Amino acid sequence: MAIIILETRIQAPMEICFDVSRDIDVHIESTKHAGERAIAGKTSGLIGLGESVTWRAKHLGFWQTLSSKITVFSYPTYFADEMTQGAFASFKHEHIFEVKENYTLMTDVFQFESPLGVLGKLVNTLFLTAYMRNLLLLRNDVIKKEAEHLAQKKLKHACDPASNF
Repeated sequence: MAIIILETRIQAPMEICFDVSRDIDVHIESTKHAGERAIAGKTSGLIGLGESVTWRAKHLGFWQTLSSKITVFSYPTYFADEMTQGAFASFKHEHIFEVKENYTLMTDVFQFESPLGVLGKLVNTLFLTAYMRNLLLLRNDVIKKEAEHLAQKKLKHACDPASNF
C-alpha cells in the first residue's frame, strides 16, 4: 500500500478550511485539467457523513469513473473518504485540520493500493505515487487560495461599518 502525507498551511480559520476541503465545486475546480466532474450522488455543495459522490475524469490518458463515500466526519477537525468503486484496489483519504499559531494546518493522508499485485506495486513506484502527489498538491493549492479568499472576505465584511449583522 502506498501512502502520501501532505501538510498545507492556510491563513484562514479551521472551519473555513474544513468546509472548502469538502466542497464538491472546489474539487471540480482543482481537477479541471482532467475534465473531472461529479456525475452521481452528491454533485455540488458540501459533502457530509454517509454521502457519496461519483467522479468521471481523464487521468493517465484514460477516462475513469470512481465513487467514494464520506465514512468518518468530525466537524471541523477530521473527515475521511473511501473509494467504494473504481480503478484502485482501495483508497482512503484522511483530511485533518489543526489550529496552529496563526494558521490552520491541513494534513492529507492518502493511502491507496493498486490492483494487479506485484505489477501494481511496480506501477506505484514508477509513476502513480508521484502522479497522485501532484494531483493532491494542485487540489490543496486551490483549497488554500479559496479558503484564504473567503477568510479575507469575511474579515473585510466584519470590519465594514456599513455592513449590518
